[in-house]
Amino acid sequence: MRKVFLLFSFLLFSYSLSAQISREQYIKLESALGETSFFSGHLTGFVLYDLDSQLVMFEKNSQINFVPASTTKLFTLFASIAVLGDSTQTLRYVTEGKTIKIWGSGDPSWKYKELFQPDFQTFLAPYDEVIFSDSNVKSSPFGFGWQWDDYYYDYSAERTSLPIYGNLVQVKNVGNRPQVFPELFQNSIQTTYQPIKELERDFHSNSFYYNPETFLGREDHIPFLTSPELFVQLASNATGKKWIYRPDSLPEIHQEWRAAPLFPILKEAMLESDNFLAEQLLFMVSDKLFKEIDTERAVDYILKTYLNDLPDKPKWVDGSGLSRHNLFTPRSMVALFEKLYRLVPDQELFELLPTGGKTGTLKNSYQAVQPYVFAKTGTMSNNHSLVGLIKTKSGKLYCFAFMNSNYPYSASAVRREMEKVMVMVRDML
Repeated sequence: MRKVFLLFSFLLFSYSLSAQISREQYIKLESALGETSFFSGHLTGFVLYDLDSQLVMFEKNSQINFVPASTTKLFTLFASIAVLGDSTQTLRYVTEGKTIKIWGSGDPSWKYKELFQPDFQTFLAPYDEVIFSDSNVKSSPFGFGWQWDDYYYDYSAERTSLPIYGNLVQVKNVGNRPQVFPELFQNSIQTTYQPIKELERDFHSNSFYYNPETFLGREDHIPFLTSPELFVQLASNATGKKWIYRPDSLPEIHQEWRAAPLFPILKEAMLESDNFLAEQLLFMVSDKLFKEIDTERAVDYILKTYLNDLPDKPKWVDGSGLSRHNLFTPRSMVALFEKLYRLVPDQELFELLPTGGKTGTLKNSYQAVQPYVFAKTGTMSNNHSLVGLIKTKSGKLYCFAFMNSNYPYSASAVRREMEKVMVMVRDML
């Protein structure tokens, strides 16, 4: 009976394929991704899925787990839209006379990039004193499995309940010397004769070093080491109010402040693959669900509720994809993307996705007179993935996941070969 069932399943799957693509098209795809192709030198997974018929057109290694890198942000995007609605979780608070006590909820907007700014001046105007607590935070500033030596790169800023300046120091080269903002950090800059070309931060402290003879000033931002004490100092300077750190517990009865629109944050996180925004989005999801910031708990909840029907259980550990502990299969990526496709209006979804030759991380790839790839990229050493939509010559949209791991060459070489496959798919369907 088991053999009969397996034979029936194979025939059904084969029929599904033949109902979607011809034998010649199947052979072309198999040749482009098979044993004699460029992709035979490393692990590659590929799924092409018809959103209209809800049938798999072609798959290869779709059941194998890959390190997804920044395509993890698609999971964070789904969780954010499903849980947060249209605005941010900025903070929770209680008031007592001229004093307000606040607990941050993860909103990353405050003085970061050109995002919509929460109006702290108006919100805090009635109060003389602000008491800040981080007792609601269970997650660490760094995600599980992040590389320790990424600590001084802007894509690895620390996670906090109420960030300011994106938890980054801005650096400018003025007269071959580093000038930083916030100015609070300027007195922490020292010279060194170590052979470094940029301003670098000490691993354990907010001490910064540069070599006057070799300084280039190409790095725009450097993460600072966060602490509640530093935060209240920065917040006091920014608002002109007296901020005090006191780790009081969040009372059951309190109010919420949802201070910024969510969509601009989602768009920036997706188009520019902003790790900091993605991590803070997951912080806000946790706060909304549990009134505390615990990303592990939030991920577990999302997987057991909204995503309990994925083909393979993902190993999802952070919001951005910085961790190598994330593991997703191509067919689960497609299943997740289909949920996004059904949940998000078309116009908004296309605004959120990098467009080949036009926007975001695909601005210089998949170029064509008529854009045909709309997808999230994910790149990490020896890993590169692309998940999203392809628009074919017939005008139809198909969902795909194209994942690569363990290749011994540059990511640009993998992207070039992937582009050849995607052009072939575009032209033959």
